[in-house]
Amino acid sequence: MSWTTPADLRAQVQKLWDKGDLLRPLVQGEAMAPRRLRLVGPTSAELSERFDDVRVWMADLRQAGPASGAPRYRIVLREFRHRVLGANAVPDEVWLDTLEDALALIGKQKDAKRFASLVQFTCEQQPALLPWLEKRPLHALALVDAWPRLLAVVSWLQVHPRPGIYLRQVDLAGVDSKFIESHRGVLSELLDLALPLDAIDAGASGLSHFCHRYGFKDKPLRIRFRLLDPSIALLPDGCEQDIGVTQAAFERLDVPVRRVFITENEVNFLAFPPLAGSLVIFGAGYGFEVLAGARWLHTRSMFYWGDIDTHGFAILDQLRASFPQVQSLLMDKATLLAHAAQWGEEPQPVLRDLPRLTVEERALFDELRDNRLRVGLRLEQERIGFDWLQKTLAALAPGDGAALDIEDEK
Repeated sequence: MSWTTPADLRAQVQKLWDKGDLLRPLVQGEAMAPRRLRLVGPTSAELSERFDDVRVWMADLRQAGPASGAPRYRIVLREFRHRVLGANAVPDEVWLDTLEDALALIGKQKDAKRFASLVQFTCEQQPALLPWLEKRPLHALALVDAWPRLLAVVSWLQVHPRPGIYLRQVDLAGVDSKFIESHRGVLSELLDLALPLDAIDAGASGLSHFCHRYGFKDKPLRIRFRLLDPSIALLPDGCEQDIGVTQAAFERLDVPVRRVFITENEVNFLAFPPLAGSLVIFGAGYGFEVLAGARWLHTRSMFYWGDIDTHGFAILDQLRASFPQVQSLLMDKATLLAHAAQWGEEPQPVLRDLPRLTVEERALFDELRDNRLRVGLRLEQERIGFDWLQKTLAALAPGDGAALDIEDEK
Protein backbone atom coordinates (compact mmCIF):
# COMPACT_ATOMS: atom_id res chain seq x y z
CA MET A 1 0.00 0.00 0.00
CA SER A 2 1.54 3.34 -1.09
CA TRP A 3 -1.04 5.68 0.40
CA THR A 4 0.29 8.80 2.09
CA THR A 5 0.88 8.40 5.84
CA PRO A 6 1.21 11.05 8.57
CA ALA A 7 4.97 10.37 8.49
CA ASP A 8 4.97 11.19 4.76
CA LEU A 9 3.20 14.47 5.45
CA ARG A 10 5.70 15.39 8.16
CA ALA A 11 8.55 14.55 5.78
CA GLN A 12 7.10 16.98 3.23
CA VAL A 13 6.96 19.72 5.85
CA GLN A 14 10.51 18.89 6.98
CA LYS A 15 11.69 19.48 3.41
CA LEU A 16 10.04 22.90 3.49
CA TRP A 17 11.96 23.62 6.68
CA ASP A 18 15.24 22.34 5.24
CA LYS A 19 14.86 24.70 2.27
CA GLY A 20 14.19 27.63 4.61
CA ASP A 21 10.68 28.13 3.23
CA LEU A 22 9.05 28.09 6.69
CA LEU A 23 11.36 30.77 8.12
CA ARG A 24 11.35 33.25 5.25
CA PRO A 25 7.86 34.60 6.07
CA LEU A 26 9.28 35.71 9.44
CA VAL A 27 11.77 37.96 7.61
CA GLN A 28 9.17 39.23 5.19
CA GLY A 29 6.73 40.00 8.00
CA GLU A 30 3.97 38.20 6.13
CA ALA A 31 1.72 35.32 7.03
CA MET A 32 2.56 32.06 5.35
CA ALA A 33 0.27 31.37 2.44
CA PRO A 34 -1.65 28.09 2.81
CA ARG A 35 0.28 25.18 1.32
CA ARG A 36 -1.18 22.05 -0.14
CA LEU A 37 0.69 18.87 0.70
CA ARG A 38 0.92 15.95 -1.66
CA LEU A 39 -1.61 13.25 -0.82
CA VAL A 40 -1.79 9.83 -2.45
CA GLY A 41 -4.96 7.98 -1.50
CA PRO A 42 -6.83 4.87 -2.58
CA THR A 43 -8.07 4.50 -6.11
CA SER A 44 -11.73 3.99 -6.88
CA ALA A 45 -11.15 0.26 -7.12
CA GLU A 46 -9.33 0.20 -3.78
CA LEU A 47 -12.15 2.15 -2.13
CA SER A 48 -14.56 -0.58 -3.10
CA GLU A 49 -12.35 -3.61 -2.63
CA ARG A 50 -10.33 -2.64 0.49
CA PHE A 51 -12.72 -0.53 2.47
CA ASP A 52 -11.48 -1.78 5.85
CA ASP A 53 -7.91 -0.76 4.96
CA VAL A 54 -9.22 2.59 3.80
CA ARG A 55 -10.95 3.21 7.14
CA VAL A 56 -7.72 2.46 9.03
CA TRP A 57 -5.82 4.84 6.73
CA MET A 58 -8.41 7.58 7.26
CA ALA A 59 -8.28 7.12 11.03
CA ASP A 60 -4.47 7.45 11.01
CA LEU A 61 -4.67 10.72 9.09
CA ARG A 62 -7.33 12.15 11.40
CA GLN A 63 -5.44 11.13 14.52
CA ALA A 64 -2.47 13.19 13.41
CA GLY A 65 -4.67 16.11 12.44
CA PRO A 66 -6.77 18.71 14.20
CA ALA A 67 -8.95 16.08 15.84
CA SER A 68 -6.05 15.26 18.18
CA GLY A 69 -6.21 18.76 19.65
CA ALA A 70 -2.95 20.01 18.07
CA PRO A 71 -3.05 22.37 15.08
CA ARG A 72 -1.31 20.50 12.26
CA TYR A 73 -3.06 20.11 8.94
CA ARG A 74 -6.51 20.42 7.44
CA ILE A 75 -8.07 17.50 5.57
CA VAL A 76 -10.45 18.19 2.70
CA LEU A 77 -12.86 15.33 2.05
CA ARG A 78 -14.59 14.20 -1.11
CA GLU A 79 -17.64 12.01 -1.31
CA PHE A 80 -17.68 8.54 -2.80
CA ARG A 81 -20.39 5.93 -2.93
CA HIS A 82 -19.88 2.33 -1.79
CA ARG A 83 -22.04 -0.33 -3.35
CA VAL A 84 -22.99 -1.70 0.08
CA LEU A 85 -22.31 1.13 2.56
CA GLY A 86 -23.64 3.97 0.44
CA ALA A 87 -22.26 7.51 0.50
CA ASN A 88 -18.98 8.09 2.38
CA ALA A 89 -16.27 10.75 2.52
CA VAL A 90 -12.55 10.13 1.96
CA PRO A 91 -9.55 12.48 2.32
CA ASP A 92 -8.83 14.21 -0.99
CA GLU A 93 -6.53 17.11 -0.04
CA VAL A 94 -4.27 18.06 2.89
CA TRP A 95 -3.46 21.71 3.63
CA LEU A 96 -1.18 23.62 5.97
CA ASP A 97 -3.18 26.76 6.74
CA THR A 98 -0.70 28.57 9.01
CA LEU A 99 2.98 28.67 9.84
CA GLU A 100 2.10 27.58 13.36
CA ASP A 101 0.49 24.42 11.97
CA ALA A 102 3.59 23.61 9.94
CA LEU A 103 6.00 24.21 12.83
CA ALA A 104 3.91 22.15 15.23
CA LEU A 105 3.83 19.24 12.80
CA ILE A 106 7.65 18.91 12.86
CA GLY A 107 8.35 20.31 16.34
CA LYS A 108 10.23 23.44 15.23
CA GLN A 109 8.35 26.07 17.26
CA LYS A 110 11.32 26.92 19.51
CA ASP A 111 13.73 27.20 16.60
CA ALA A 112 11.31 29.49 14.77
CA LYS A 113 10.95 31.64 17.88
CA ARG A 114 14.73 32.01 18.09
CA PHE A 115 14.88 32.97 14.45
CA ALA A 116 12.12 35.54 14.91
CA SER A 117 14.14 37.11 17.72
CA LEU A 118 17.18 37.17 15.47
CA VAL A 119 15.17 38.91 12.74
CA GLN A 120 13.91 41.52 15.20
CA PHE A 121 17.42 42.18 16.51
CA THR A 122 18.77 42.54 12.96
CA CYS A 123 15.92 44.85 11.99
CA GLU A 124 16.87 47.12 14.87
CA GLN A 125 20.67 46.95 14.46
CA GLN A 126 21.44 46.29 10.77
CA PRO A 127 18.32 46.26 8.58
CA ALA A 128 20.51 46.09 5.48
CA LEU A 129 21.27 42.48 6.43
CA LEU A 130 17.66 41.28 6.36
CA PRO A 131 18.03 40.06 2.76
CA TRP A 132 20.83 37.77 3.95
CA LEU A 133 18.54 36.30 6.63
CA GLU A 134 15.89 35.71 4.00
CA LYS A 135 18.39 34.02 1.70
CA ARG A 136 20.09 31.87 4.36
CA PRO A 137 17.65 31.42 7.26
CA LEU A 138 18.98 28.06 8.46
CA HIS A 139 22.58 29.29 8.30
CA ALA A 140 21.55 32.29 10.37
CA LEU A 141 19.77 30.06 12.88
CA ALA A 142 22.95 28.02 13.29
CA LEU A 143 24.78 31.29 14.09
CA VAL A 144 22.21 32.57 16.56
CA ASP A 145 24.67 32.66 19.49
CA ALA A 146 27.36 34.42 17.47
CA TRP A 147 24.98 36.78 15.66
CA PRO A 148 25.23 39.79 18.01
CA ARG A 149 29.02 39.69 17.77
CA LEU A 150 28.90 39.37 13.98
CA LEU A 151 26.71 42.45 13.79
CA ALA A 152 29.07 44.22 16.16
CA VAL A 153 31.93 43.59 13.71
CA VAL A 154 29.79 44.93 10.85
CA SER A 155 28.90 48.05 12.84
CA TRP A 156 32.54 48.62 13.80
CA LEU A 157 33.65 48.52 10.18
CA GLN A 158 30.90 50.93 9.20
CA VAL A 159 32.41 53.41 11.67
CA HIS A 160 36.03 52.47 10.80
CA PRO A 161 36.08 51.68 7.05
CA ARG A 162 39.35 50.22 5.75
CA PRO A 163 40.98 50.60 9.18
CA GLY A 164 44.55 49.68 8.21
CA ILE A 165 45.14 47.64 11.37
CA TYR A 166 45.53 43.93 12.12
CA LEU A 167 42.48 41.89 13.10
CA ARG A 168 44.12 41.45 16.51
CA GLN A 169 43.68 45.18 17.12
CA VAL A 170 39.89 45.26 16.72
CA ASP A 171 38.65 46.17 20.20
CA LEU A 172 35.15 44.73 20.66
CA ALA A 173 33.72 42.91 23.67
CA GLY A 174 33.65 39.16 23.02
CA VAL A 175 35.33 39.53 19.64
CA ASP A 176 38.91 38.47 19.03
CA SER A 177 40.91 37.77 15.88
CA LYS A 178 40.11 34.06 16.00
CA PHE A 179 36.39 34.83 16.03
CA ILE A 180 36.72 37.05 12.96
CA GLU A 181 38.97 34.59 11.15
CA SER A 182 36.66 31.64 11.82
CA HIS A 183 33.66 33.59 10.47
CA ARG A 184 35.32 35.20 7.45
CA GLY A 185 32.89 33.53 5.04
CA VAL A 186 29.69 34.84 6.57
CA LEU A 187 31.26 38.18 7.49
CA SER A 188 32.25 38.71 3.86
CA GLU A 189 28.64 38.25 2.77
CA LEU A 190 27.36 40.57 5.51
CA LEU A 191 29.97 43.25 4.94
CA ASP A 192 29.32 43.28 1.21
CA LEU A 193 25.71 44.17 2.00
CA ALA A 194 26.38 46.69 4.76
CA LEU A 195 29.48 48.62 3.65
CA PRO A 196 29.70 51.30 0.97
CA LEU A 197 31.42 50.30 -2.26
CA ASP A 198 34.47 52.47 -1.57
CA ALA A 199 35.13 50.49 1.63
CA ILE A 200 35.50 47.22 -0.31
CA ASP A 201 38.30 46.15 -2.62
CA ALA A 202 36.24 44.17 -5.12
CA GLY A 203 39.37 42.74 -6.72
CA ALA A 204 40.26 40.81 -3.55
CA SER A 205 38.03 37.77 -3.22
CA GLY A 206 38.12 34.51 -1.30
CA LEU A 207 38.78 33.80 2.36
CA SER A 208 42.53 34.23 1.99
CA HIS A 209 42.01 37.83 0.83
CA PHE A 210 39.54 38.84 3.55
CA CYS A 211 41.90 41.38 5.13
CA HIS A 212 42.80 42.95 1.80
CA ARG A 213 39.14 43.18 0.75
CA TYR A 214 38.08 45.16 3.83
CA GLY A 215 41.23 47.15 4.48
CA PHE A 216 42.93 45.28 7.31
CA LYS A 217 46.65 44.71 7.49
CA ASP A 218 47.51 41.16 6.54
CA LYS A 219 50.34 38.90 7.57
CA PRO A 220 53.25 39.90 5.31
CA LEU A 221 54.14 37.39 2.61
CA ARG A 222 57.69 36.13 3.05
CA ILE A 223 60.16 34.78 0.53
CA ARG A 224 62.90 32.37 1.55
CA PHE A 225 66.10 32.00 -0.44
CA ARG A 226 69.66 30.69 -0.12
CA LEU A 227 72.75 32.24 -1.64
CA LEU A 228 74.72 29.45 -3.35
CA ASP A 229 77.89 31.44 -4.08
CA PRO A 230 80.20 31.59 -1.02
CA SER A 231 81.63 34.86 -2.31
CA ILE A 232 78.23 36.57 -2.11
CA ALA A 233 76.88 37.19 1.38
CA LEU A 234 74.07 39.31 2.79
CA LEU A 235 74.59 38.07 6.34
CA PRO A 236 77.82 38.27 8.38
CA ASP A 237 80.64 35.85 7.56
CA GLY A 238 80.14 32.40 9.01
CA CYS A 239 76.35 32.57 8.89
CA GLU A 240 74.34 30.25 6.71
CA GLN A 241 72.96 32.41 3.90
CA ASP A 242 69.42 30.99 4.32
CA ILE A 243 67.37 34.18 4.38
CA GLY A 244 63.67 34.97 4.72
CA VAL A 245 62.39 38.45 3.96
CA THR A 246 59.05 40.09 3.29
CA GLN A 247 57.82 40.40 -0.26
CA ALA A 248 58.42 44.15 -0.19
CA ALA A 249 62.01 43.70 1.02
CA PHE A 250 62.71 41.03 -1.60
CA GLU A 251 61.57 43.35 -4.38
CA ARG A 252 64.19 45.91 -3.32
CA LEU A 253 67.15 43.55 -2.91
CA ASP A 254 68.65 43.25 -6.43
CA VAL A 255 70.96 40.40 -5.35
CA PRO A 256 74.19 40.28 -7.45
CA VAL A 257 73.65 36.84 -8.99
CA ARG A 258 73.29 35.67 -12.61
CA ARG A 259 71.05 32.66 -12.03
CA VAL A 260 68.02 31.96 -9.86
CA PHE A 261 66.70 28.47 -9.17
CA ILE A 262 63.26 27.71 -7.75
CA THR A 263 62.38 24.38 -6.14
CA GLU A 264 59.20 23.22 -4.42
CA ASN A 265 60.80 20.78 -1.99
CA GLU A 266 62.34 22.15 1.21
CA VAL A 267 64.96 19.41 1.52
CA ASN A 268 66.05 20.05 -2.08
CA PHE A 269 66.19 23.76 -1.24
CA LEU A 270 68.40 23.10 1.80
CA ALA A 271 70.67 20.58 0.01
CA PHE A 272 71.06 22.54 -3.22
CA PRO A 273 74.83 22.51 -3.89
CA PRO A 274 77.08 25.59 -4.05
CA LEU A 275 77.08 27.29 -7.44
CA ALA A 276 78.84 30.46 -8.57
CA GLY A 277 76.65 33.51 -9.14
CA SER A 278 73.45 31.73 -8.09
CA LEU A 279 70.73 31.58 -5.48
CA VAL A 280 67.80 29.20 -4.90
CA ILE A 281 64.28 30.16 -3.84
CA PHE A 282 61.99 27.90 -1.84
CA GLY A 283 58.81 28.01 -3.96
CA ALA A 284 55.22 27.86 -2.81
CA GLY A 285 53.34 25.89 -5.44
CA TYR A 286 50.77 27.88 -7.40
CA GLY A 287 51.69 31.24 -5.85
CA PHE A 288 54.43 32.82 -7.90
CA GLU A 289 52.68 36.16 -8.19
CA VAL A 290 54.52 36.97 -4.95
CA LEU A 291 57.74 37.10 -6.99
CA ALA A 292 56.43 39.05 -9.96
CA GLY A 293 57.05 42.47 -8.40
CA ALA A 294 60.81 41.85 -8.05
CA ARG A 295 61.98 43.61 -11.21
CA TRP A 296 65.56 42.47 -10.78
CA LEU A 297 64.45 38.83 -11.22
CA HIS A 298 63.30 39.60 -14.75
CA THR A 299 66.91 40.28 -15.76
CA ARG A 300 68.27 36.96 -14.40
CA SER A 301 68.44 33.49 -15.86
CA MET A 302 65.81 31.46 -14.02
CA PHE A 303 65.32 27.72 -13.62
CA TYR A 304 62.33 25.89 -12.17
CA TRP A 305 62.76 22.41 -10.66
CA GLY A 306 59.47 20.67 -9.97
CA ASP A 307 58.04 17.18 -9.96
CA ILE A 308 57.89 15.39 -13.29
CA ASP A 309 54.11 15.08 -13.42
CA THR A 310 51.26 17.06 -14.91
CA HIS A 311 51.02 19.37 -11.89
CA GLY A 312 54.74 20.11 -12.03
CA PHE A 313 54.38 21.22 -15.64
CA ALA A 314 51.25 23.23 -14.76
CA ILE A 315 53.26 25.15 -12.14
CA LEU A 316 56.02 25.74 -14.67
CA ASP A 317 53.43 27.02 -17.16
CA GLN A 318 52.01 29.39 -14.56
CA LEU A 319 55.46 30.66 -13.54
CA ARG A 320 56.19 31.57 -17.16
CA ALA A 321 53.16 33.87 -17.15
CA SER A 322 55.23 36.17 -14.90
CA PHE A 323 58.75 35.12 -15.98
CA PRO A 324 58.80 34.01 -19.63
CA GLN A 325 62.55 33.33 -19.46
CA VAL A 326 62.22 30.46 -16.94
CA GLN A 327 63.81 27.18 -18.02
CA SER A 328 62.89 23.81 -16.57
CA LEU A 329 65.49 21.87 -14.62
CA LEU A 330 65.49 18.05 -14.37
CA MET A 331 61.99 17.89 -15.86
CA ASP A 332 62.92 15.98 -19.01
CA LYS A 333 62.29 12.48 -20.31
CA ALA A 334 65.91 11.36 -19.86
CA THR A 335 65.70 12.14 -16.13
CA LEU A 336 62.34 10.39 -15.88
CA LEU A 337 63.52 7.19 -17.58
CA ALA A 338 66.79 7.13 -15.61
CA HIS A 339 64.79 6.99 -12.36
CA ALA A 340 62.16 4.39 -13.24
CA ALA A 341 62.74 2.61 -9.93
CA GLN A 342 61.57 5.77 -8.14
CA TRP A 343 58.35 6.31 -10.07
CA GLY A 344 55.22 7.08 -8.07
CA GLU A 345 51.58 7.79 -8.83
CA GLU A 346 49.81 11.10 -9.44
CA PRO A 347 46.19 10.72 -8.22
CA GLN A 348 44.49 13.60 -10.09
CA PRO A 349 46.42 14.71 -13.18
CA VAL A 350 45.97 18.06 -14.90
CA LEU A 351 44.01 17.63 -18.14
CA ARG A 352 43.98 21.13 -19.62
CA ASP A 353 46.44 22.32 -22.24
CA LEU A 354 49.52 24.27 -21.08
CA PRO A 355 50.42 26.81 -23.79
CA ARG A 356 53.68 28.08 -22.25
CA LEU A 357 55.62 24.81 -22.40
CA THR A 358 58.47 24.24 -24.85
CA VAL A 359 58.11 21.63 -27.59
CA GLU A 360 60.01 19.03 -25.54
CA GLU A 361 58.16 19.85 -22.31
CA ARG A 362 54.79 19.66 -24.01
CA ALA A 363 55.63 16.28 -25.55
CA LEU A 364 56.46 14.85 -22.11
CA PHE A 365 53.44 16.51 -20.54
CA ASP A 366 51.18 14.92 -23.16
CA GLU A 367 52.72 11.50 -22.49
CA LEU A 368 52.01 11.90 -18.77
CA ARG A 369 48.53 13.34 -19.24
CA ASP A 370 47.56 10.64 -21.74
CA ASN A 371 49.05 7.83 -19.62
CA ARG A 372 51.26 6.62 -22.47
CA LEU A 373 54.09 5.47 -20.20
CA ARG A 374 52.02 4.34 -17.23
CA VAL A 375 48.73 5.36 -15.65
CA GLY A 376 49.16 8.35 -13.30
CA LEU A 377 52.96 8.39 -13.59
CA ARG A 378 54.96 10.88 -11.58
CA LEU A 379 58.55 11.32 -10.44
CA GLU A 380 58.87 13.54 -7.38
CA GLN A 381 61.83 15.90 -7.43
CA GLU A 382 63.28 14.62 -4.13
CA ARG A 383 63.60 11.12 -5.64
CA ILE A 384 66.10 12.23 -8.26
CA GLY A 385 69.66 11.19 -7.48
CA PHE A 386 71.81 13.96 -5.98
CA ASP A 387 74.69 13.06 -8.27
CA TRP A 388 72.34 13.50 -11.25
CA LEU A 389 71.55 17.02 -9.97
CA GLN A 390 75.21 17.91 -9.52
CA LYS A 391 76.15 16.74 -13.02
CA THR A 392 73.26 18.71 -14.51
CA LEU A 393 74.28 21.88 -12.69
CA ALA A 394 77.93 21.42 -13.67
CA ALA A 395 76.88 21.23 -17.32
CA LEU A 396 75.19 24.63 -17.23
CA ALA A 397 77.12 27.30 -19.09
CA PRO A 398 78.16 30.31 -16.97
CA GLY A 399 75.77 32.60 -18.85
CA ASP A 400 73.06 30.03 -19.41
CA GLY A 401 69.77 31.72 -20.20
CA ALA A 402 69.04 31.25 -23.87
CA ALA A 403 65.64 32.12 -25.25
CA LEU A 404 63.04 29.39 -24.92
CA ASP A 405 61.41 27.67 -27.86
CA ILE A 406 57.77 27.93 -26.77
CA GLU A 407 55.07 27.23 -29.31
CA ASP A 408 52.25 29.69 -29.75
CA GLU A 409 48.94 28.46 -28.38
CA LYS A 410 46.90 26.99 -31.21
